[in-house]
Amino acid sequence: MTRPITVGVDGSAESLAAVHWAAREAVRRALPLRVVHVQERSDGRDGAAELREALARTADGVIERHPDLPVTTELLDGDPVDALVGAAGESETLVLGSRGHGAIVGFLLGSVGQQVIATSARPVVLVRAEDRAESEAGGREIVVGQQGGPDDSAAALEFAFATAAARGAAVRVVRAWSLPSLYTFSPASMKLLDEAGGLEPYEKKALAEALEPWLARFPDVPVTQHVEMGSAGEVLLSVAARAQLMVVGRRAHRTAVGSRIGSVAHGVVHHAPSPVAVVPPV
Repeated sequence: MTRPITVGVDGSAESLAAVHWAAREAVRRALPLRVVHVQERSDGRDGAAELREALARTADGVIERHPDLPVTTELLDGDPVDALVGAAGESETLVLGSRGHGAIVGFLLGSVGQQVIATSARPVVLVRAEDRAESEAGGREIVVGQQGGPDDSAAALEFAFATAAARGAAVRVVRAWSLPSLYTFSPASMKLLDEAGGLEPYEKKALAEALEPWLARFPDVPVTQHVEMGSAGEVLLSVAARAQLMVVGRRAHRTAVGSRIGSVAHGVVHHAPSPVAVVPPV
């Protein structure tokens, strides 16, 4: 069964931009598009007819631009987090609108957006209201963060390479590194560093090893390997201006107030000017 790209709408400019982004991506990947709206039970009103009409108008606008794209609409009822996470689980990707340099808006008030990103089993893409199709034009890259060993960022790398292949775009893979604490050194780690020729060559070797399967799988995708000293969030944001899409892996952490997605993903989501894809681990 073919999974659709699902986009959540709430009538805001951000969600409209998300609809157009999701439609273009669905066309590229030859996937259907599903447009959903969540009506909370706590609304205390029955506006289902009006909401379905609004969904139909949104779908008509998409079909006018992409007449060959299969589009369906669905009005979901219940808790926004549960409904959106459930919709994501049935999809290739969930796409949502997000406000400039701040919190996610509309039905994603307060911690709701964070909980959706932190618990979704599928990638979630956040799109700004000012996003335009021309931002995806030639010269703009898919920027993805890589850290740890080959398996640690595999899901994010796969998403980035598949997206680049569908768009005919290049990928910039960013690996940040910093000087380790003296307490983290061991004879085994010192031996590895000596064999690699130092810290930076070691990091470049680690990145090259992590990329091997993706270079083989996507031989036509141009790749830039970017290794730089600094915090991962800062290094990723330093190249954000060249990105048509930023891709980050998710490391969800449970706290007393709910799940958090990790500092790197949090920083990129809130400060990158382009759409951001947050990809859960495999």
